Amino acid sequence: MADIAEQAQVSLATVDRALNRRKGVKPRTLQRVLSVALDLGFITSEEFKLLSGTRPMNVAVLLPAGTNPYLRLLGEKVHERAAKPSQDTVSLRCFFIESFDANALATALRHHAAWADGIIFMAIDHPAVRAAVEDITSEGIRVVTVISDVPHPARSAYVGLENQMAGRTAGLLMGRFCRAEKGRVAMLAGSRNYRAHSERVAGFHALMEEMFPGLTVIGMREGHDNAQENYRHTVSVIDNTEDLVGIYNVGGSSDGIARAITEKKRDDLVFIGHGLTADTRRMLIDGTMDAVIDSDPMSILETALQRITDPELSRPLSAVKMDIFLRENLMPAS
Repeated sequence: MADIAEQAQVSLATVDRALNRRKGVKPRTLQRVLSVALDLGFITSEEFKLLSGTRPMNVAVLLPAGTNPYLRLLGEKVHERAAKPSQDTVSLRCFFIESFDANALATALRHHAAWADGIIFMAIDHPAVRAAVEDITSEGIRVVTVISDVPHPARSAYVGLENQMAGRTAGLLMGRFCRAEKGRVAMLAGSRNYRAHSERVAGFHALMEEMFPGLTVIGMREGHDNAQENYRHTVSVIDNTEDLVGIYNVGGSSDGIARAITEKKRDDLVFIGHGLTADTRRMLIDGTMDAVIDSDPMSILETALQRITDPELSRPLSAVKMDIFLRENLMPAS
């Protein structure tokens, strides 16, 4: 590569970008580098043709790290999509970023903007993240938020549920499923910093007050989408709430809540959550959960990629279909 750089009269970094199909190389420079690489036998004629062709868009997908099964499932879908040999218009890579850390997410956005043409990420609604979006979009990077949004005029789109509607739907299910007309309902969420969670909470509260005034929603607890934290919160709520009739998990890692319900022998509780995964499917079947509100992760990914690759699509919101799963309408897992 040093020989190529010397003969082509470019930097070693330019050679690296050219041979790895990264952005930032002018067409004339690219052809000069590839011609020298071919003459030196560093690449074959077939590789020369491939590298000379239209470069696929580099797209980074940034998701929160942790124990949330739904986000892990979405990450798996990204890897499946990236591995398809027929998909040569987009080069896709997935990275897991420290959860609930706005500064870590902002740093990751700026870091991956150095090589990516577009970034898809689950947003934290925080000034540091909004500033990072401002910076990278000013450099021509297309940005799409998924699952949870950060409102910013520079981002191309948000793809996910209409979350206030999702919260109201959870409230309606909770009220209809509860056997008691009076009692208390607990809520667990990942974090208020996720706009999706705060909107679901608002929708749930509003519906319960409007339609089921006899059911009192008690203070929300943040479990950070961590199964062990959710377990501890649920044990505490059950032990300290005599008239508890239901639990709504606004975020992920419902398995911790289910473990507490099982250990405390409270199968009378109505339990509603989000994200159809292997664990929530199992909880629906055994009756620990009553309903799961879901959005298909592959649909989210494909819609987000479409909004990244097609600049003609200008709508800022792309709400995906909301599915409601009960034990009796589960299809076999694919």
